[in-house]
Amino acid sequence: MAHRVVTLLSPGANPFEFGVACEVFAIDRPELGIEWYDHRLAAVARPLVVNGGWTIDTPYGIEALEDADTIILPGGPCEAAAGTVAPLRRAYERGARLVSFCTGAFTLAAAGILDGRSATTHWMHADALCRRYPRIRFDPEVLYVDDGQVLTSAGTAGAIDLALHIVRKDHGARVANSVARRMVISPHRDGGQAQFVPTPVPDEPYRDSLQSVLEWMTEHLDEDLSVDLLAQLAAMSPRTLARRFRDVTGTTPVRWLTHQRVTRAQHLLETTDLPVETIAQRVGLGTGANLRIHFRRATGTSPAEHRRTHRRPASLTG
Repeated sequence: MAHRVVTLLSPGANPFEFGVACEVFAIDRPELGIEWYDHRLAAVARPLVVNGGWTIDTPYGIEALEDADTIILPGGPCEAAAGTVAPLRRAYERGARLVSFCTGAFTLAAAGILDGRSATTHWMHADALCRRYPRIRFDPEVLYVDDGQVLTSAGTAGAIDLALHIVRKDHGARVANSVARRMVISPHRDGGQAQFVPTPVPDEPYRDSLQSVLEWMTEHLDEDLSVDLLAQLAAMSPRTLARRFRDVTGTTPVRWLTHQRVTRAQHLLETTDLPVETIAQRVGLGTGANLRIHFRRATGTSPAEHRRTHRRPASLTG
């Protein structure tokens, strides 16, 4: 049976974010050769008016939550709509995966589901969320948080990042990359939403020089890429490189590089029969033991388990 995803709309829901859910999970993708999601669009009341003045009459009501495997709460007003808390609690208690896009986190918080958990939301609403729900371990620097059963994203385009992460988690990097390619977007954005909080814009020459360095890094993952070498390529001091790198990407050179290496390892695990030791060398992590450490830290699983779960026919490679 296909994994059932229910996107629940409340009055004032943001069309972009529930549109992301429909784009990623509702469109049939026979070219992937796998069973895709069974997506259902539901609402707490029908019809309802969403942000922008649209009136929508969804095919399903809130009772659709009862047998949902994954529930998505798009952004909207910073409060839980009437009648949503109890059904969400029941879904959570039976083990359904709960996902919020942007201010949808307020609904999860109102249901007590974020208490003691790491979570995020749009940076503009971070203070309000933290004041209202102080038991949340709020993370302001990320595009999304995967806390196992509960996942939350930052604002607007952060919904795309989290939706693709869910596909990657369920079906592997290759399938997520194929969906991203069809959507004509990047499979994964690096850094965090701190880069989108109003700050002075980095000088364009630095941005341009860093772009060329980023491209060079992805082409030389198997090499020893020290900060000194990268600074030399960017014609900066190591200290300036670190500062400009964070301005542009939202993270450090080492973390960015490690993420690229793990992502490349995912692709090789899914598309080749290469031993883990060989993959570790090809992506620049040296040994199988080192790859396993970084892989588990980034994905929550082992390279061997990832390969067993996501190995696909060669026709899906790309």
